[in-house]
Amino acid sequence: MPMADGPRLVAAMAGEPGYDAATQVFNLREPPRPVAAGTAHTVDDVQAAIRFARAERLAVRVHSTGHGAGAARAMGAAVLIRTQLDGGVRVDPQRRLVRVPAGTRWAEVADAAAAYGLAAPHGTSGDVGVVGYSLRGGISVYGRKVGLALNSVRAVELVTADNELRRVDPAEDPGLFWAVRGGGGGFGVVTAVEIALFPARRVYTGATYWPSTRTAEVLDRWRGWTADAPPEATTSLQIFNLPDLPMVPEALRATTVIGVAGTILGSELDPRLARQQAEHLLGPLRTIEGPVLDTWQLCSPDEVARAQLSPDEPAPIMGDHLLLSELSDPAAAAFLDSTGPGSGSPLVSAELRHLGGALAVPPETGGAFRHLDAAYAYLGTAVPFGPDGAATIERHCAVVRSALAPFDTGRTTPTLVESLDQPQAHLDSDVIDAVDRVRLRVDPDGLFRDDIVPGSSRLR
Repeated sequence: MPMADGPRLVAAMAGEPGYDAATQVFNLREPPRPVAAGTAHTVDDVQAAIRFARAERLAVRVHSTGHGAGAARAMGAAVLIRTQLDGGVRVDPQRRLVRVPAGTRWAEVADAAAAYGLAAPHGTSGDVGVVGYSLRGGISVYGRKVGLALNSVRAVELVTADNELRRVDPAEDPGLFWAVRGGGGGFGVVTAVEIALFPARRVYTGATYWPSTRTAEVLDRWRGWTADAPPEATTSLQIFNLPDLPMVPEALRATTVIGVAGTILGSELDPRLARQQAEHLLGPLRTIEGPVLDTWQLCSPDEVARAQLSPDEPAPIMGDHLLLSELSDPAAAAFLDSTGPGSGSPLVSAELRHLGGALAVPPETGGAFRHLDAAYAYLGTAVPFGPDGAATIERHCAVVRSALAPFDTGRTTPTLVESLDQPQAHLDSDVIDAVDRVRLRVDPDGLFRDDIVPGSSRLR
């Protein structure tokens, strides 16, 4: 079924060529099943898809890599546009900007920026799509220094419900530019973003892992260090129960380990600062005996995303997420009791990410979602195995949530939410109302309304 008169984009139905490619997602737990789906390579393709949706009275849904599929609403009566826009990454080294077509993954941006001694605000995986990650928040591996990834967005190109291509920035439709950055989607089909880069020629990154017998000691040292950590350091603590699979480092397979991972920046004038800051962090940790793996290294920024232990193969992913106000003795004990050795945890990973620094500072030019008013982020991740796997994970996530409840801020960040059933609260009520006013202006009949992140609108 041709979607319109565009040459490449086709509205494939289930079982037809192109449907499976367009509906492919990273989180296989909730694969989308829209009425029709196609992959857009040009703005003309996107506009053809919108014409088709209106002609068939279908809603429009959008994704690129599908990393957030588990937290998206069911698609049903919709046409799904998978954005894989042509054009390639373009770096302007003088202005320290990069233009990124929708569908581009972070590894490509990091590679392009590193050629000019620059870095981008990506996360732990270079395989994640730039647009969704950036416009939904994004806790970067450099986050404590540069803030949420969406605060680095300088312009957005999108096709709105009137089928017009717009470029919005602080001068051109500042209201829409504000709302599209963290407002929860539903404004149109983003075709490209322009992102600010920052100088970084050498970066210290990696992780050290210890056996589970060292769990309490490692957590105590790490949280003590984070109390006055410099903003150049963005680190996390991870309790891993990893499977015996070839893609897992041999030292970590089929056992429980605890690790401290992160990225530490040097300064533009003194790249040696990265090593000095790392030694300040790693010195106390390296007095803990018996590490099973140490991958910390000084490297170019393009190597950072590849150095992190993040999954790069699609899988059915479940989990939970909280933002925590503190990591006091009671909070640390609650985390260990519910996720550590002896807890019976089915989680592949139980992680605490250190926040603060620039992540806590709302910039004057920020979008609808600007900062994180929390000290740490908790992220639990699991893959269900067997007929009772999903139920076991759900029960244990509830145990962890209950244990951490006294320290839960009640807020969330969208890029860490894995399930539609999880609480989502990243915007204040007055911000939601202001964002909805922008949605009604650019999409008065709700063509993109089903594409809104839960908890980000009162229009549904």
